[in-house]
Amino acid sequence: MLFIILYIIFALVIFNVILKIYVKFNTMSCKNKVCLVGKTVIVTGSNTGIGYETALECAKRGARVIVACRDHHKGTVAVQNIKTLTQNQNVVLKIVDLGSLTSVKNFATNILQTEEKLDILINNAGTLMLGDQLTEDGFQLEMQINYFGPVLLTLMLVNLLKKSTASRIINVASEGAKYARLDVKNLNGKPSYPTAKLCNILFTQELAKRLNEFNISVFALHPGMIATDIITRHLSPVVYRGVAPLSKFLFKTPEEGAQTTIYVATEPGIEYLTGGFFSECQYQEHYKTARDPELARQLWDETIKLLNYND
Repeated sequence: MLFIILYIIFALVIFNVILKIYVKFNTMSCKNKVCLVGKTVIVTGSNTGIGYETALECAKRGARVIVACRDHHKGTVAVQNIKTLTQNQNVVLKIVDLGSLTSVKNFATNILQTEEKLDILINNAGTLMLGDQLTEDGFQLEMQINYFGPVLLTLMLVNLLKKSTASRIINVASEGAKYARLDVKNLNGKPSYPTAKLCNILFTQELAKRLNEFNISVFALHPGMIATDIITRHLSPVVYRGVAPLSKFLFKTPEEGAQTTIYVATEPGIEYLTGGFFSECQYQEHYKTARDPELARQLWDETIKLLNYND
């Protein structure tokens, strides 16, 4: 019996090692060294995880970085760390809560009043496993943070992005979108992370079409499976102690997970792929539903209506 138990443990260890090696060998990194001096970059959810690593890399490259998050204390710590690590003092904190459209509007208004231009907008913030909660705006909380909030923010900042000679909008989505069951007439139904991420991808395609004449490129991406607190923070302490070490062993680090975001934000010559989906620092053809132009248009129309947005 003891031999069998030891054999199972040994087999699991070997399996985990092989899986970790596979993940490492299939994790691509951004190779370019594009300088971002003179560029202004907004990264939402950049006080932690891949958002923090993205903001850190942009600061290393000389950009003016706006760390956009809802937690003032964590955001302040992140900004100070980035300044210390990069010696770039042009890093600022702006508070925005994507779960409140009022907060999004206030944030965007502040940006429009204080920034002369915007070169790169990275909609990185996201969440899951929030359950059936409604926001003050009447939307499912998970859907608002992952989709409606970023959409409103993007639309309000488009005119500022137009002031840059060549700007980019990056929407962090997920390959999990392939598990979505999207009903455009019921976007505020049962909360679903895959559905929100499919909406991110379809919105990216439609927005790219509408901004094509303005030299604004729009991309969606899958960062990979990341060892961050986006999942573990919702677990009980007992489950967390078991899952957290395993996730850090099997999944990408936040730095590794940020590579595709950094790639689509900086890589020269990919503008012709606007509206496209990226994974592991390369263009990836997504599944059929995520490439449906009519569905993307319908989603756009319904989203604008629900947000009651008037340009």
